Amino acid sequence: MPFLGVSGMQYSGASLAGSRILLVEDSNLFTSMVRAKLKELLDIDVEICRNFEELQLAYDKSSEPIKLAISNMNLPGAEKGEALAYLLDLSIPTIAFTGTFLEGTRDELIAKDVVDYILKDNVFAVDMLAESICRFLTNHRHHVLIVDDSATARALLSSRLKRYNFRVSVAENGVKALEILKASADIGLMVTDYNMPDMDGFELTRRIRATTGSHELRIIGVSSSSNRLLSARFLKAGGNDFILRPFIDEEFYCRVNQNLDTLLQIQSSQPTGKHA
Repeated sequence: MPFLGVSGMQYSGASLAGSRILLVEDSNLFTSMVRAKLKELLDIDVEICRNFEELQLAYDKSSEPIKLAISNMNLPGAEKGEALAYLLDLSIPTIAFTGTFLEGTRDELIAKDVVDYILKDNVFAVDMLAESICRFLTNHRHHVLIVDDSATARALLSSRLKRYNFRVSVAENGVKALEILKASADIGLMVTDYNMPDMDGFELTRRIRATTGSHELRIIGVSSSSNRLLSARFLKAGGNDFILRPFIDEEFYCRVNQNLDTLLQIQSSQPTGKHA
């Protein structure tokens, strides 16, 4: 099932049919477009709920778990976002539709831990939605390691990645990170802090690169430092990317996706490479 997303994501694995997905939307035109696109690209049949009552009935009528929901923020009978709140209260992973990009609306959605949000006024809205769904349904195939001596930072990054359906391991220092990498050959991405006691992010990256290339493991460095030359030092140590804190969710997720997309493209081009 070949699929090429708007951002360059490539997927050619097994059919994604079988996952129960709800589309909570009252526009006939939009539901028709989404239904056709998801069936064409991903072989997914979505359940459509056109109002809040239909959403509640859909949840109550079946014991089959809802893998993912796509919801408009305003529906008949739920003009104040009740449908979105209902889904999130049930801990159902949800992608939200919003009419335009408003800072207040964006902050509200991020605070509610939605998987993603799609701007309906974008000409590529349906294609972006298809890619977001494909990523969510396949992200569990990726194992990510977070390395940070701060428990708060580890928890924050871990929760962000798990929201996107990644498998996540954490390490509080470089020594532990090396132990986890040795025991878990399926880790494809490491996100490491720069400033850590005993072994900083540079030294950790150098030790990893002595035995493991970028075709096996991508490394993103992060730091709260104001020293912009850290990125150059990190890249010269063997890192693949670098982000200065504080960063926003969309930027972080984009960098993670880009590095994993590159990893898969490299591996798929090798005769003995591993395929997702």
